[in-house]
Amino acid sequence: MVREETPEDTFFRELGGACAELRQAFPRHVGMSPHRVQLLVRLWRDGETSHSDLRRTLGIDGASVTRLVKAFEAEGLVGRRLDPADNRYTLAALTPDGERVAADLERSHQAYQERLLDGVTAQQQEIVLGVLRRVRANMIEQESR
Repeated sequence: MVREETPEDTFFRELGGACAELRQAFPRHVGMSPHRVQLLVRLWRDGETSHSDLRRTLGIDGASVTRLVKAFEAEGLVGRRLDPADNRYTLAALTPDGERVAADLERSHQAYQERLLDGVTAQQQEIVLGVLRRVRANMIEQESR
């Protein structure tokens, strides 16, 4: 027996697909991995950050953070140092070249987002935001039951 897709199935399939594609689209557009983009932008927004905070923020393991930071360090975009308050931790920060690259990346991302929203009115954006907020609130409510 074949079951027809319900409107709910269609909604969540489309939403999930759009989210998955969106996470990959900009990094692909700029020719970088998503984690490379996220790490540069995170350091640009937050400033000097510990590897452990980057691991938590980016949702990747510590070895991956270390590899990314070392690769950026070799490219002259990131510097590392031991945390003077606790030398068990390593801190990473953008170099001046890294700040320029990250700022360019941020500007490029803003322009990319504007192109993605071409033809989508402010009212349509607000409707979608309202729906997403309601779905998230419903999820929180379901989890608390």
